[in-house]
Amino acid sequence: MRQIRAFLLASALLLPSAAFAGDAEIKAAQGTIGAQLRAFQAGDGERAYSYAAPSIKRMFPTVDVFMGMVESGYQPVRNPQHFSFGKVEEMGVGKIAQQVMITGPDGKEYEALYTLELQPDGVWRITGVSLKASNALST
Repeated sequence: MRQIRAFLLASALLLPSAAFAGDAEIKAAQGTIGAQLRAFQAGDGERAYSYAAPSIKRMFPTVDVFMGMVESGYQPVRNPQHFSFGKVEEMGVGKIAQQVMITGPDGKEYEALYTLELQPDGVWRITGVSLKASNALST
């Protein structure tokens, strides 16, 4: 009986730290997204490119090619007036999907779904972004 109590106490003590690790991972992933969006706002393509995962860098092998893709298809991400984080989902170990609500340069609301992967160096990098007009009502 004593061993069962000790096990339950140890398990209870571990649960909060496991939840905290998940929160820390989510905050770090959001930090990567926020830093990239601020780099875009500042016109710093090289810094924005640095937050892309290796898989993205293979598809867009230079800053100029990457920024051309962003300029042509992701203006709300390239020039956000405002952004805030929405729902997040852990897609597996070291993988997160994060909803970001963005007010674009046109004043319209957009929903961006970012996917990120934790890299071997412990840093979250962006593996993709899908963008659509938001269904949310503006106030």
